[in-house]
Amino acid sequence: MPVRVQQHDFDAGAEIAALRAGNLNVGAVAAFIGTVRDLNEGAGVSAMALEHYPGMTERALEDICTQARGRWNILDALVIHRYGDLAPGDQIVLVVVTSAHRGEAFAACEFIMDYLKTQAPFWKKERTPHGERWVEARESDDEAAARW
Repeated sequence: MPVRVQQHDFDAGAEIAALRAGNLNVGAVAAFIGTVRDLNEGAGVSAMALEHYPGMTERALEDICTQARGRWNILDALVIHRYGDLAPGDQIVLVVVTSAHRGEAFAACEFIMDYLKTQAPFWKKERTPHGERWVEARESDDEAAARW
C-alpha cells in the first residue's frame, strides 16, 4: 500500500494504472482527487501552503491504509498527498483503492479520506485578500470520521 508525501504534482491516470497493473483480481477501482478551491468560507483564496511533519505524516497515512485493509477486503490502496505552495485548481491529494468488488473499494476509499482529513498531520494556510489564515478543522470532517 504505497504512501507518498511530495511537493510535485501527480498523474492520477498513471498512478491508477500502476496500482492495478498485472492484478487480474481487481474488479473495482475507487479514486478520490482533492483540489485547491478558489473560495473558502466566503473569502477568495489565491494560494494555499500545506505543511507536514516528515516521517510522522507518512506513518499516519500508512496506519490509515492498514486500518482500511483490516476493515474491508481490498487488494491495494494508494495515498499521495502534496505539500508546499499550491494554487487554486491544483491537485492536493489522491486516494485510490482496488478490490474485487465496488462496495469494498468505495467504502475503503471514503474511510481513508475521512481519516486523512482528521488524523493526518497536515496544516493548511490560505492566502486571501484579507491576509493569511490557518484552515481550521471542520466539524463535518470529524462527524464523517466518527461514523466509522
